[in-house]
Amino acid sequence: MQTNSLKWVFPFVALAIGVVGFMGINALAQESEKKEIVDTRPTVQVEAVAANDHQVIINSYGEVKPLENTQLSAQVSGEVLSWHPNFVAGGIVARGETLFTIEKDNYEAAVLVAEADLARAQAGLIEEQAQAQVAEDEAKRFPSKARTDLFLRKPQVLSAQASVKSAQAALKRAQRDLDNCDVTAPYDALVISRNVGVGQYVTMGSQVAELNNIETAEVIIPIAGFDSIFLPDRIKGITATVIQKGLNSFTREGVIDRDLGIIDNATRMSSLVVRIEDPYGLKTKQPAIKFGSYVQVNFAGAMLNNIYRLPQELVNNQTVWIVNKEQQLEPRKVTVIREEGEYFYISDGLQKDDKLVITLPEYPQKGMAVKIAGLQDTKKTEVLESASTEQL
Repeated sequence: MQTNSLKWVFPFVALAIGVVGFMGINALAQESEKKEIVDTRPTVQVEAVAANDHQVIINSYGEVKPLENTQLSAQVSGEVLSWHPNFVAGGIVARGETLFTIEKDNYEAAVLVAEADLARAQAGLIEEQAQAQVAEDEAKRFPSKARTDLFLRKPQVLSAQASVKSAQAALKRAQRDLDNCDVTAPYDALVISRNVGVGQYVTMGSQVAELNNIETAEVIIPIAGFDSIFLPDRIKGITATVIQKGLNSFTREGVIDRDLGIIDNATRMSSLVVRIEDPYGLKTKQPAIKFGSYVQVNFAGAMLNNIYRLPQELVNNQTVWIVNKEQQLEPRKVTVIREEGEYFYISDGLQKDDKLVITLPEYPQKGMAVKIAGLQDTKKTEVLESASTEQL
């Protein structure tokens, strides 16, 4: 009897064990499948973009040159008696300093002769004026009698006056020649060369030295076509920064003086002239910018409004990538209007708070779903929930 009962119970027990085992295996399988669901979307870093105003900085290079270069000549002839200690190549002389002196004896004598001639002419004028006054008084005593200008000595007075003016001019020339025996610096100057020495006889018009003006220097800087469109309407008077590079680099201030007004045939560039006051720092005690130095010049151009600044590596073929509201990659065509250093400046193609992709996947595609680094990922949760629903 007991054996028969066991025969009936055993199938049911086995069936129950099989059902429980199947349910357990199925649960483990479902749990394993759930664990195998992996989010394969690539992770990207984004940055919100914002438009700002940008001051264009125009950069160029040029050589420092003197405002004036003078081939100094003697204005009188004579023997050189002495010269200034700084009147040597590389010497610096101040405006009005005597560079060298020419023997003056002949010119001092010429001044004395001219003074004597002037005194003689003035005496003759006084005599003629006195005689003219006598003639006029005599004419008044006999008003009915006609008198000529010759009788009244008017021509004689005019001749005497002309003699005085001629003597004055001769004295002026003689004094000028005497003054020119002391040859002075026309401006604060750097002496480039000197061609005279003590005892040497120089003739009028002979070249005696070469001088460079160190009161003002100029730098001619070329402006490329892509920079010229960003020049201000009025450039004269704009402050420029002059940079001397090298081991002992420094900066000086200059001012844009003028546009040369021509386009170079070879380079198709225009040119601006920047002036530097006191380039050798004699008065301002600033670092000297020597003539012939090659310097960098920066100055402010036009102001750009509502411009986006992006690193160049993020712009490829006028295109950038953003993450849209669906958290998908989207390419955007942009308009690059200027390049400065490592950045592009963009006027169109972006909107405020667009999420610009900083790190792109290896093969980006339009519509590719991505994860944003550092952002709570609601899309991942939606993917997992959708996968779980499908499993059920």
